[in-house]
Amino acid sequence: MGQMTIQAAVTMGQLQKKMDVIANNMANVDTAGYKNRQADFASLLFQQIDNLSDPQNAEGRLTPDGIRIGSGAALAQTNMNLSQGAIKDTGRNLDVALLDKNNFFAINVTENGNTETRYTRDGAFYLNPLNDGQVMLTTKNGNPVVGINGPLVFADGFEAINITENGQIAITRNGDQQIEGQLAVAEAVRPRLLEATGENMFKLPNLVGLNYNADEIVETTDLENIRVKSGALESSNVDTAKQMTDLLETQRAYQMNGRSISMADQMMGLVNQLR
Repeated sequence: MGQMTIQAAVTMGQLQKKMDVIANNMANVDTAGYKNRQADFASLLFQQIDNLSDPQNAEGRLTPDGIRIGSGAALAQTNMNLSQGAIKDTGRNLDVALLDKNNFFAINVTENGNTETRYTRDGAFYLNPLNDGQVMLTTKNGNPVVGINGPLVFADGFEAINITENGQIAITRNGDQQIEGQLAVAEAVRPRLLEATGENMFKLPNLVGLNYNADEIVETTDLENIRVKSGALESSNVDTAKQMTDLLETQRAYQMNGRSISMADQMMGLVNQLR
């Protein structure tokens, strides 16, 4: 396979990954708390070919000696844009929007018998009944929302429940309002290290081989620094117009590399016909 074909084929595969990232962004344009992803490319290894047979005759040459033949481009990393999305009022007491861009709600997720803490910006919470006359604050999928003392569980039979601007859970019983819980909010110190798990959630990476501890990636936000807005949700920060522009540019680059393969094939056909 010729060098031109290899370069184009490798790059096309990476461009397809970028289109997948764009498609995922556009599919989540209406997902509460979703953060836009940006695909960044980098050049692969190149081959240095010296083309100067007589260096003594190169006096006065301004351009560098040699030809660099690359191997195409690769998707280097996918960065998450943590800029604040628009805050949309919903009027629902259990909808909560975080007002600081690097903050996340903590959620307990159990898979295959193992429970781990995951993080999300989606503050659409619900009350799920338990078997002992209690209710628990959960996500739409039934995963427990984490408070400072663990999952937020309350005795049923209250008249109203509200979440204050600093994340406290205020419950009204017999006309008397009491604070019965506190949302735990985490700050992503190094958000690029978080791993997406689906369902608009993230988790800590495997720390083996990393030079960071867990609290150097995500740390608990002090209670006095928690800022939320109840009765509202944070909208996705995806810019649809930019995503469409990026998609068109990526498709054009994909088509150009596909045409390069066709041209290389035609050139090889002409070479094979020479006598």
